[in-house]
Formats: sequence, C-alpha cells, structure tokens
Amino acid sequence: MKLGFVSAILPELSLQEVLTFAADSGFECVELMCWPVGKAERRYAGVTHLNATDFDEEQARIVRELTASAGVEISGLGYYPNLLSADENEAEIALTHLQKLITVAPQIGVGVVVNTFVGRNPALSVDANWLRFTQVWPGLIRLAELHNVRIGIENCPMYFSSDEWPSGKNLATSPAIWRRMFSEIPSSNWGLNYDPSHLVWQQMDYLKPLREFASRLVHVHAKDVRIDRDRLDDVGVLATPLEYHVPKLPGLGDIDWGRFFSVLGDTGYDGAVCIEVEDRAYEQNLETRKAALRQSARYLRQFVS
Repeated sequence: MKLGFVSAILPELSLQEVLTFAADSGFECVELMCWPVGKAERRYAGVTHLNATDFDEEQARIVRELTASAGVEISGLGYYPNLLSADENEAEIALTHLQKLITVAPQIGVGVVVNTFVGRNPALSVDANWLRFTQVWPGLIRLAELHNVRIGIENCPMYFSSDEWPSGKNLATSPAIWRRMFSEIPSSNWGLNYDPSHLVWQQMDYLKPLREFASRLVHVHAKDVRIDRDRLDDVGVLATPLEYHVPKLPGLGDIDWGRFFSVLGDTGYDGAVCIEVEDRAYEQNLETRKAALRQSARYLRQFVS
C-alpha cells in the first residue's frame, strides 16, 4: 500500500508546493483536488490543485514532470459534487466537469483514479432517485471504460445539516446500495473510495464490507471519527450527524486502525490510502494542518510498510 493524503486541507499551496511537502514528509502519493475554479460552497470543497477546465498535453507534461521530480504519485483526482442534484444547472455543471476529469486522468499517469460522489436528491427515497442514477451513471462509466479510468465512489452520505434532510446528497452510503449499484452497472471500471469513518457514525460495521467488496476497492481514505455517546443518547440518530460525532485524525477516534489494515491487507488491496484531515482541532493555520498530516502519517506507519 502507498500512504498519501487528500490535498483539500492545503488550499493555499500550489501543486508544486503540495508535492514538495508530500515528498519532504515521506508520503508516496497525493489525491489532488480538482474543483472548477471558483468560490467553495462548503468546507473542503472548491480547492483546485489541478485545473482540468482547459487542460492540454503541455499541462499534462508539466504535471508529470513535477510528480517525477518530487517522487510522489498522484493517486486520484478528487471532485465531490452532487451529480443528481434537483437543481438541473448544478447537476449539469458537475457532470460536465467530471467527464473532463475522466479524460484528463490518463494523461497524468497510469492508474490515476477519479474520486467523486454518486449524488442524490435528499428529498427523495433511494428508489425515487434511482431513475436519475440510471440516466446519469451508465454513460459516465462507459466514458471511464473508453479511457481506461477507474472511478472511486466515496461512501460519505453528505448529510450534515438540515439542508440535506432527510438523507444527504450521496446515494452510495451502505453495502445494500453498493450491491444494487454494481448490479445495475457491473463494469469493473468503478468501485469504492472507501472511508471507514462514515460507517462508524452510521453505527455500521466498518470491517465487514472490506471482504465482500474487496474487488471494488479502488482507493481508500484514512479519516477517524469520535462518537459522543452521551450526546447521541440525548439527541438520537435522527439528529443531524454533527450533533453527535466529530471527525478526528487517525488514532484519535473510534476506529481500530490495526484491525482495519489487517483486514484491508487480507483483501489483497495494495493501492493508495490517503489521509483526509477534517479535524478542527488542527485547523488554526497552515502549519497546524501540515502537522496534522505528519502526525497522522507517523501513526499509520505502524500499519503501512
């Protein structure tokens, strides 16, 4: 496995600066954020370390040279919008940009994954969203097949506020839905960008799916989470999730990372594991965020050779 990080936590750095930091800190890879240039609509979104909008072969050459010089690979291109938004303009912009990323990924290097969300209209049930899913995603996967690119779907429900009630903005939240997705579109060109923390706060087993979906693991996020049991007892699971849980650095939450990597290794997975920092205790400034990445790496090196 290769240990890396998600670049969203370093928005003020250039691509070269991100890669230099990664190399100096002993990381093997980075998942680069590739949002369209513009104002972020939420935390950790809107970060652009690779601008795919007007990407051409010359820019691809520069990126390849930068990664080769740093000795750091790009594990994935990250873009996490709502492709099934009820706002047709929002959904169309997201679709167009994701299509562009799929064409850009193979220009950067072999095996670069495009990581994203399936999307969802939170006001509708899974079944009611399914028609839109079948209209949007088969074409995207065909495009990925054409360019020999794998798409990694992160399992974050995107349910953090009353605006996302009652079910969040991403369909791909549970094994039951993953089975249905992969049955609907059985292509091997897409799978999971697996983040165990999202299963923890949903009160789900975060190890069991690793075995069942071993062949669908294309990328992994390392983020921890701490459940406030007293608060959960007070507000219940129907409260918005941030009322009873908080994202933490690996080793500071409820995930047993030794067991996680033990099972992950048993599946045969040998791809990227990218630290995702969303721990507010480390977000005072750029240096504390860099320190968060280094601290996380020191901890996870126990389990990743």
